[in-house]
Amino acid sequence: MKILVVEPLEAPKIKEIDGSLEAMQKEVGGYIQALFPFEEPVALICNEEGKLHGLPLNRTLRDDNGIYDIVCGTFFLCAAPLDEDNFCSLSDEQIDRFTEMYRSPEVFL
Repeated sequence: MKILVVEPLEAPKIKEIDGSLEAMQKEVGGYIQALFPFEEPVALICNEEGKLHGLPLNRTLRDDNGIYDIVCGTFFLCAAPLDEDNFCSLSDEQIDRFTEMYRSPEVFL
């Protein structure tokens, strides 16, 4: 499965993983949580306990009203088709678009 990994203070990186629970947990360093902050079927997979464990602030999540949350620790993006039970690879177009979206690391004060 082709994913886009976003680490704190780093530009996004394309990576291939086998799509197993273990592989996903390894990417985020713990139990996974799937968030769906986009209108399209793309999941943001992060460490479920990132804030509790004090992982570094990574990127903000925004809607029409501004910032509504901050993802802590490494996360990755993958496709989450509505007609599938499993996560899937991002398309090349999605990789390009989300790479641009998360290209600049955010610094928090």
